[in-house]
Amino acid sequence: MTDLALLLNINWGESLFFIFFLIFVLFVLLLDLGLFSKDNHEVSFRESIGWTSVWIACAIGFYFFLRFKGEMIHGVESLEGLQQLIKRYQHAITVDGLTYDELLHQYRKTISIEYLTGYFIEYALSVDNIFVMLLIFEVFHVRERYYKRVLFWGVLGAVLMRFLFIFLGATLIQHFHWILYVFGALLIYSGVRIFVKGESEDKFDEKNHPVVKLAGRIWNVYPRYIGEHFFVRKDRKFYITPLFLVLLVIEFSDLIFAIDSVPAIFVVTKDPFLVFFSNIFAIMGLRSMFFLLANVVHYFYYLKYGLGVLLTFIGCKMLFHRFMFETLGIDNVRSLYIVAGILLISILISLLFPKKKHSPAA
Repeated sequence: MTDLALLLNINWGESLFFIFFLIFVLFVLLLDLGLFSKDNHEVSFRESIGWTSVWIACAIGFYFFLRFKGEMIHGVESLEGLQQLIKRYQHAITVDGLTYDELLHQYRKTISIEYLTGYFIEYALSVDNIFVMLLIFEVFHVRERYYKRVLFWGVLGAVLMRFLFIFLGATLIQHFHWILYVFGALLIYSGVRIFVKGESEDKFDEKNHPVVKLAGRIWNVYPRYIGEHFFVRKDRKFYITPLFLVLLVIEFSDLIFAIDSVPAIFVVTKDPFLVFFSNIFAIMGLRSMFFLLANVVHYFYYLKYGLGVLLTFIGCKMLFHRFMFETLGIDNVRSLYIVAGILLISILISLLFPKKKHSPAA
């Protein structure tokens, strides 16, 4: 059964689990926004640490849930159903000769590692997205007190896009396995491009940005900000505000970002549910992590090169999976260690060898 058909004819176990998961995420996100506090405010460093810790704790808690009750996400209760599930999503598990309890133990262990690795990869790649969002806010002169509102709606849009990307991608992979090689080549290209750009600064022309130009053709754009409002009506005319333009640009940047990050997790697991869960927890943590790292992210100068190495490694693993697994012994557990090592080394290098500031010419 294809993943698209799986969504349309999903069993009750999967359906209920998926619904409860989304309700839980939405509830915590609303609390994070300030459900009982309607005022916009600048998010403090202490508040950002608190909510970043909450989302990381939720993600780690979900890992332990998968480790001990992972079969619940698909509602599997029989040996035959578990064997079919392992075959469908190509988990690296030998099913022959194992009892249901033995196979269930291997399945729980495997999917929990796949989820954690995917979450770690997505969370790491999210750091690069923080650079982009900071640039967008700076170029559009958005007041810090409105960052939280824009990022809240940006996260909701990102969740919807990831849902479509992930399950469509899973369906394409099942029908056209060769598309994995396309994803792998794309990831290697993205990784190498980071090194080719070198120290060149990212440029952003807000007036000629394609999203801004397209929005200007569709709607009337109000010439200035109107507080927290995305829309305004003046002289019986409907306008979008510059704050809504910022939201559209951020959604567009996340769309581009998803082209790299979503295929990166498919190299870890082919189960679209695990890909979705790892993506969602990372995206939710991204908003609070934005406020945590906004003032210090420039210190991790070499982290972007670490992300380039990370993307290249994942792309190579996607292209040469059999060789790297059978010859080099790089399974999902070792992949997790390699990913963590790449990021840790790039952070340490950034701290030990900070970028020198160019002094102005005399």
